[in-house]
Amino acid sequence: MRFRHEGTALALAALALGVMSADAAEPRVTRLAATEGAALNDWDTRIDSMLRAGDLQLRRTHEDTLLPSRQHVRLDQAYRGVPVYSGQVVRQTEGERTVSVFGTLYEGIDLDPRPTLTADQAVAVIEKLSGADLGPSRVPRLVVLPRDEGGYVLAYTARAFTESDLVRYFIDARTGALVLSRSELQRQAVSGTGTGVLGDRKKMSATVGVGGVGFIASDEFRPPAIFTFDMRGNLTRTNAILNGVVGPTLNDVANDSDNTWTDGPVVDAHSYAGWTYDYYFLRFNRRGLDGNNLEVWSLVHPVRREDIFSASNSVVNTFFLNAFYAGDGIMVYGEGLLPSLRLTNGQRVDYLAGALDIVAHELTHGVTDYTSGLIYQGESGALNESFSDMMAAAAEFYYQGRAPGQSDWLIGEDAFVPGGIRSMQSPTVWGDPDHYSIRFTGPEDNGGVHINSGIPNHVFYLATVGGTNRVSGIAVTGVGQANIEQIEKVMYRAFTAMMPSSANFSTARAVTIQSARDLYGAGSPAERAVTQAWNAVGVN
Repeated sequence: MRFRHEGTALALAALALGVMSADAAEPRVTRLAATEGAALNDWDTRIDSMLRAGDLQLRRTHEDTLLPSRQHVRLDQAYRGVPVYSGQVVRQTEGERTVSVFGTLYEGIDLDPRPTLTADQAVAVIEKLSGADLGPSRVPRLVVLPRDEGGYVLAYTARAFTESDLVRYFIDARTGALVLSRSELQRQAVSGTGTGVLGDRKKMSATVGVGGVGFIASDEFRPPAIFTFDMRGNLTRTNAILNGVVGPTLNDVANDSDNTWTDGPVVDAHSYAGWTYDYYFLRFNRRGLDGNNLEVWSLVHPVRREDIFSASNSVVNTFFLNAFYAGDGIMVYGEGLLPSLRLTNGQRVDYLAGALDIVAHELTHGVTDYTSGLIYQGESGALNESFSDMMAAAAEFYYQGRAPGQSDWLIGEDAFVPGGIRSMQSPTVWGDPDHYSIRFTGPEDNGGVHINSGIPNHVFYLATVGGTNRVSGIAVTGVGQANIEQIEKVMYRAFTAMMPSSANFSTARAVTIQSARDLYGAGSPAERAVTQAWNAVGVN
């Protein structure tokens, strides 16, 4: 989650893009959305042929937790054995029958797939560019990268955490030159009691400390290991953990002497991670971020509030005023501002772990990371952000009455006071578009991943509550707030099981409508609501 505020330097700056050696021909992109008739049969046959030829490779097959008779097969495009970055097909089946096919395929690739650089040499280049040391688990992957400017390039890709950002690098596998870089910072067995940031009391799932002394923030009640680490303002150690240079130790785990916890950010980050796990399990039968109970690490206090006056702008924007998913099941929650300080728009900023929707938003980035892997750029990146907002709002409504604050259609309102950072009901309140005709088209914010999330966010709101879009004047009959579970399931299933990684808004429209039709039937109120909502925001 990256927070943007008028008058502050919170908008993400675009990273430099270098044009390197590539095939001269422009990439030919085919976006497929086949759900019936001859088109579905033709694509089904073509996919089988591509599988036999090795042009598609199986990434994963999983059962549909909402429709047990269905399966979803995610296939990655390959060129002479090398994965084609963002080339992907998702095929939904029921027994021997194919129900739908969605995806993005690239044609006209013609390059030598043999690198002259080694992976270790690519690591050295990334370390020099980022200024970060990468641990042995950060092995670059060789890919064929389609270029927006045209053509393809053989490249190594890996992520590195810099002082203030999580950056994905693409390094030319022949020359060692930087091809592309972009931010992927996706910003936000005993039972004790704790007091949260907002002063509310809640249970703490903790473990007795070593030698029976004290208690540590290790949740033993849920299937995955859920740890909360208190970084005690040590930004250097925080960055080393994020880059895999060192692993956290028992000394990093938050602790309390008597199991009556008083550190609000520790209490909330730990408790809300458990609540979000429960929400996904109880609502969708999902078992954690990866579906297999991956460990969850929450890092709080990466900096000290009192150090804000000596911190650089990048550190302030990343570790004070932001929360983010750092990959591999790791979340980092910003420290907020001293009570005496305000943003230029008048908002005060509390500890970001104190907002349930921020925690659920960041953990949902983890779910996306292990399912559709929506690429964090342009419209696919806006869909990535929007899905996190959808599930964040849904989690708030699910726990209404248990969590402090008020369940609503604002995002981050319990940390950024007053007003939050985004509105799903009225995106333009925060300067975000509510219609495709006024979408952001510039390079900033990774091509508007946060800005343009307002469009699918508004779809989620309209399909649930109903209403009239401000720009188009098109009215939507929602399923009603009491039936929000229907739209939650439509969106969850579409984004995790059926969405290709490079989906644009048009693909998302087709996928979510198909998901509604699969779950509730053609012509159902849910299918009509989702269809009308996309019509209302101008996405066809």
